[in-house]
Amino acid sequence: MAHTSPLILVTGASGHVGALIVDALLERVPAGRIVATARETASLSAFAERDISVRRADYADPASLDAAFAGVGTVLLVSSNAVGARVEQHRNVIEAAKRAGVGLLAYTSVLRADTSTLSLAGEHVTTEALLRDSGVPHVLLRNGWYTENYTGSIGPELAHGAVIGSSGDGRISAATRADYAAAAAAVLASAEPQAGRIYELAGDQAFSMADYAAELAQQAGKPVAYHDMPEADYAAALVQAGLPAGFAQVLAQCSASAGGGSLFDDSHTLSKLIGRPTTPLRATIAAALAAQPAG
Repeated sequence: MAHTSPLILVTGASGHVGALIVDALLERVPAGRIVATARETASLSAFAERDISVRRADYADPASLDAAFAGVGTVLLVSSNAVGARVEQHRNVIEAAKRAGVGLLAYTSVLRADTSTLSLAGEHVTTEALLRDSGVPHVLLRNGWYTENYTGSIGPELAHGAVIGSSGDGRISAATRADYAAAAAAVLASAEPQAGRIYELAGDQAFSMADYAAELAQQAGKPVAYHDMPEADYAAALVQAGLPAGFAQVLAQCSASAGGGSLFDDSHTLSKLIGRPTTPLRATIAAALAAQPAG
């Protein structure tokens, strides 16, 4: 392995964010330096066709991690989506990275994890502590909320003329998955030493949920209003809409936490890192509307 051009491995590369990170890396480094991993390599066939190395890496299977990390210089641990089981999975990745002697382990955490009131922050805080204790050189990418977390519900919102939540007037500095992916690629491909750095990443333009509803209404040409409700009522509404109770409670708690400022950030660290403004809300709503089925 050339010291100046270590292999860069991205875990969870078949997921929304992981795939975008691989795409963003391709804009910065040759395909031959990138390793894309997932639980099933068949899900990575599109990357294999672009001369990217694909390997199996299952967070719950340490042997697969050892094989995947062989000869790799930099690993990006995209946080697991197994809420409640993430810490053990992340521990497996960190320990495998240590055994492999990787030069840098990057981790996608959550905005201001160490002080956040988000219920999701706990597993990230524990993972960050595992990283510190491991002795593995690491960098933290503390991501804020994805704008797509909101625009993914545009269909039902238009149908009901309502956006619901528990965030009050709280302002949310969201950015798109592609914005965060570009930031991760910038860090992974950087020639500057990254170990020990912590990046608090969020969108340039903050918005309240009332702002979001107004922008959606304006672009769709239909009445849409934001209805704020107590956290328990919002969780119950999400369950009624078909979400599992546990997940509904997490989303409702995050919404209420956002009301207290947990998802607001005005450091502009993300846009500085990627060298362009983050994607504005209006553009993400426009893209989501364009993707809606006709009729």
